[in-house]
Order: sequence, then structure tokens, then C-alpha cells
Amino acid sequence: MTSNIIEKLRELGYQTVTEDHYRAVEIWRQWYRGHVKSFHDYKVFNGLRHVPCQKVTAGLAKQACEDWADRLMNEKVTVSLSGEKEQAFFDQICEQNRFRSMMNRYQELSFALGGAACVVRLGGLTVDGRGKIAGTSGRLFLDFVTADGIFPLSWKDGVVTECAFATELAKGDSVFCYLQLHVLDENGRYVICNHVYRKENETLTEIMPADVPGFESVPACFHTGSSSPLFVLFRPNIANNLDISSPLGISVYANAIDQLKTCDNIFDSFNSEFALGRKRIMVKPEGLRSADGEPYFDPNDLVFYLLPEDAKSGATVQEMEATLRMDEHLAGMEMAMNLLAVKCGFSPGHWELDRKQRTLHTATEVISTNSAEFRTLKKHEIILEDALISLARIILKIGNIWFELGLNENVEISVNFDDSIIEDEDALFARDLKMLDANILTKEEFRHRWVTEKEETK
Repeated sequence: MTSNIIEKLRELGYQTVTEDHYRAVEIWRQWYRGHVKSFHDYKVFNGLRHVPCQKVTAGLAKQACEDWADRLMNEKVTVSLSGEKEQAFFDQICEQNRFRSMMNRYQELSFALGGAACVVRLGGLTVDGRGKIAGTSGRLFLDFVTADGIFPLSWKDGVVTECAFATELAKGDSVFCYLQLHVLDENGRYVICNHVYRKENETLTEIMPADVPGFESVPACFHTGSSSPLFVLFRPNIANNLDISSPLGISVYANAIDQLKTCDNIFDSFNSEFALGRKRIMVKPEGLRSADGEPYFDPNDLVFYLLPEDAKSGATVQEMEATLRMDEHLAGMEMAMNLLAVKCGFSPGHWELDRKQRTLHTATEVISTNSAEFRTLKKHEIILEDALISLARIILKIGNIWFELGLNENVEISVNFDDSIIEDEDALFARDLKMLDANILTKEEFRHRWVTEKEETK
């Protein structure tokens, strides 16, 4: 559908990034799903014919995205606004839109596909003939879009100022494409133009929004009255080496495809080792039944294999068991996972299995060995923090423009990330205790860090 969207944008007079980017996004999507047809589907010649085979996957592409999403956007991350009225309105909008869970999900998809967007939308909108807002009885919606539906229209130094967003939806037996353009008018204020297309055999035919159930009140075009965009883009903080002029990001594993292939090759071999090396019991025909004709074995049991009638050598019942190359596979998988971890921004050993001790690293070991991972985490937080603060300011601005709430749009906003995933609290407590004993920390400072109580009770 991407090529059709790009063509529709050309018809409307807009250019976007090249189609090559969206082809790359599709490859990243396949790895995220865990099945890349050109890699996981193959054939093996057995001497008679080519037998279709399918490689199993370790699923590490999705696991890498899950891990980064859980570190960047978990339940401990908070967005704090210094004004009580502003904080209450922001929290209300977030709660109505299940923002926390949606943001975690789309943070994962952002790392998988190279980016995502959150678009502010007003429901229950009424506009006049000039596209001006005449009234509203609705509420604010936060719509999320994945990278394959984001089409920048203008940008500078990587900052997108105008953008189109495409989403696919099904209504009854029909499939539609909803294209939303956020563009600037001659006064430098944003106008949102809505286009709906019916999708039939990969062909898009434009229809009126009112002809689609649920879009009856969606205007073709309206002026927001805002000089700030009503969308935020977020992505992994990785330079786009596929197209350095593009404002769009790349997947966290965009440069680790070879490492993903290696991991799946080893994992598939490991799986085959068990499938082909399972225990078998070879039985000659005379060993199947007793003298009175009663069967010795269940004929449906796959562990038994009946030898031909002319089999003469060997015992009547013979056990066959192949030697499994466990250590070789585990060592190879560990090396491959370490290489993949580094390419995805983690530290070596992120997915490490200690085969000798059969233990996992403790959090104290993590803080001492994962300094590179910690720096990468902080780097990703830069873009996410900017996006969250920008979104909060958009919500405040729209609250004033559309609902006349009198909110302070310049209120101080801070994002508090959760670093306890990297930093071990027990180790930090022990460190601060030593600093207290050495008179580097005062008792008041120590109590402020570690004791939950009101200041006036100290």
C-alpha cells in the first residue's frame, strides 16, 4: 500500500522520502514477526527431490525491542508538570487514552520499525464552511502510527514540520485507508486535511469521509489555530545510515541482520539436533509379537522402528541414540547472541547463559559491566524525553485553543526515567551507607534518599 500512498501524495502536490525506506521497513517487520520468507523458507535436496523446509527462529529481533521498550517506557516512568491544573489535565488525557500501555507498545514497535508517531486528534469536531472550528462536544484522542504509515512532507535538520499519516481500517466487508495531512497555511498555523480511500485489489479510490461509518463528522479540512504541530515523532537514537538525508529513523537491528541470521541458523541447527537425534529402538519382525501372537509394543509409538524382513545382523531389539552436540551449539549461540546484543546497543552478555554455574548475573554485576548499555539507554532517552515533553505541551496548547481552559503552556515539564533496571538499589544503598560513615553524606541527606517520610517529621 505504501507505493499507492506515495502516489496519492504526489497527486495532492507533496513529496516524501523515497520508497526504498518503506521497503526496508517491511524487511524489519518480517524480522520482528520472526519469519522472513527469503531466509527462513528453503529447500534441501535429499537425492530424490527438493524438500521444502522452514527454519525455526530464536525471536531475538522482537526480544531486543521488548527489552528496550521495557527499559525506556515502563510503569515507573513519569511526566511531571509543575502546575497542578496542568498536571491534572495531562493525566486525564493520558488516562482516557490508555497512554502508558500504548506508549510502551509503540515504543517497542518504534525500535522494531524505526519509529512511530503520536497524533493528537479531536473527536466531536464541528467546523464552518471555511474550515474553522465552530464548536466541539468531544474530547482529545491520542492516535499512534507505526513507521510504515508516517510520510514526512517537509523537514529541516531531521525535524519534521509537515507530515502525513496513513492508517488502514476495516468497516464491514470493506477496507479503507485513512490519510491525514498536517500542513502549514500561509499564516504559519497548522491545517489538517483528511482523505479516505477505499482499498480494492491494492487500488485506492478516494471517497467522501461521510460515506464511511464512523467518519460522518470528520471534516475534509480544518484549521487547528495552532502554530505547533499536533504530532510527535519518536525513534531509536541511531543515525540513519541507509539514507542520511532522511528524517526517519531505522530499526534497532537494521545493521544487525547478519547477526540475526547467524542466531537463527544456530538455533535451527540446535533444534534439528534434537529432532534428528532422538532415541529410536530398532526391532526385527520376530520381536514384534509373542509366541501366542500378542504385540509387545504399541504400533503407534514413534520410538520404535520396524526393520525389513531380510534384516539378519544385530540383536532382535536394538537401541539407537545419537550423541547431541550440546556444548558446541551452546557456545556458538552464546557468541552469536553477544554479537547481536552489541549491534543492538546492549552490552555483551545481555542474553548470556552461564553454562558452568547455571546462574544469571546479579544486578550488582550488571551495573559494573553494562556501562556501555547504560550510556546507550541515556542516548535513547534524549529523543523520548523530547517527544514526551513536546506531547505534553501540545495537549496544554490544544486545551487552551479548543477548550479555553486557561492552562499555563510554559509550565516546567520533566520526565523521570526508571534507572533501577540498570542500577542496583542494594548496591547504591551500601555505597551511600559507606559515604555516611565517612561523613561524605549527612544523616539528613541519607534519610532524604532512603527514608520515605515527610520533611517536617525529620
